[in-house]
Amino acid sequence: MRSVKAAGNFILVFTAAAGVAVSGQTAVEPLTDRERVLLEKIAKLEERISALEAKVNSPAVPPAAPVSSGGASEWLKDTTINFYFDGYYLWNTNRPLGRINRLRAYDVKANNFSISQTGTVIEKTPNVEAGRRWGYRLDLMYGQATETLQGSPVNEPRPQVYRPLFQAFGTYIVPIGKGLNVDFGKWASALGYENNYTKDQINYSRSYFFNFLPFYHTGFRTNYSVNDRLSAGYWLVNGVNQTEDFNGFKSQLVQLTVRPAPNSYWTTNYYVGREQRDLALSETSVQPTPRGRLHIIDTYAEVNATEKLKLAGEFDYAINRVEASSPPQRVIGGAAYLKYQFTPKFYFGQRYVRLNDLAGLFSGTAQNLNDVTSTFAFRPADGFETRIEYRRDFSNVPFFPTPEPGRLKNAQNTFTFGLLWWFGGKQGNW
Repeated sequence: MRSVKAAGNFILVFTAAAGVAVSGQTAVEPLTDRERVLLEKIAKLEERISALEAKVNSPAVPPAAPVSSGGASEWLKDTTINFYFDGYYLWNTNRPLGRINRLRAYDVKANNFSISQTGTVIEKTPNVEAGRRWGYRLDLMYGQATETLQGSPVNEPRPQVYRPLFQAFGTYIVPIGKGLNVDFGKWASALGYENNYTKDQINYSRSYFFNFLPFYHTGFRTNYSVNDRLSAGYWLVNGVNQTEDFNGFKSQLVQLTVRPAPNSYWTTNYYVGREQRDLALSETSVQPTPRGRLHIIDTYAEVNATEKLKLAGEFDYAINRVEASSPPQRVIGGAAYLKYQFTPKFYFGQRYVRLNDLAGLFSGTAQNLNDVTSTFAFRPADGFETRIEYRRDFSNVPFFPTPEPGRLKNAQNTFTFGLLWWFGGKQGNW
């Protein structure tokens, strides 16, 4: 504004001076070419100054909103990329032959520095309020736990194809009522209280039931929140730990979750499926696929009794038949959990598990298994945690290996030191 006024003052002074110069000439004397050019330039300058003053004095016009290009920044919006590492050292007092800890899902090696898991989680959750009803999740996993978790030729037709792919599913919220959540792909099983990521578990090692129950499923799953206290789900999947099905029968799960209070929940699952592999056919014989079924009733609950004390419990009953008329194989038992948070950085966790393997469906031996586990955890900062754990496994029959081939003991004691790292934008449990 100041520059516009200064230019105007300069032109006024210049014009006045020119007028004086012109008026000093005789009336009949014509303007020189130089004077004529100067007067034309002055007129053009006055026009420009008038236009600038009009623009400065007019109301401000907001700049136009930038048009989204739909580039990488737009696609990455609300997407979290997360990384984790889980390693341990374990000592087994039995010093088993081959350094294998029997009935362990993850901490499988004794007297060994081990990488249990390392991997990446990429997630974009739906946001109905923002107009996005779809989401996606991808979990890539590597390490010892992958060998356990991702199955083998016993339950996967082609396990090597999918082994690093722990979870991969798309989500869409169908506009029915409050919103029907539908997933398609591969996801971690909801059977059992414990789950995959150690940082979200009370203990470092997993219980027998985590090892016995399914690790993952592939297919469709739905969930609908009836209200703030009740939700229901239904799954249609290939089977137990089957990214690809090995028979033509699809398995099903029905789930109910009740939240009697904000600090507690209770989940009940019923799973049924035909889990027997298709039999090989030849030109001379035709053998029908076994028609026996697996039934699992699984229920678990958790309550935060106080700000520092968490209690949880689980009960499971499973029955399996190879043929509809075959003798049943049953597994029955439960688990109890306690977690006490002494300080924001330190807690103590305790677990007791009893699994009655009545016909050897889980362990290959008819026995009653027990697991008593004590865990001390220290988290100096979010994203890093150390755990020290003592666990005693014992049975009513000799089952646990020793250094001598063929000699078994009724129990094994292990001491574990675990180290966990994780970082990324995902908050809460993974």
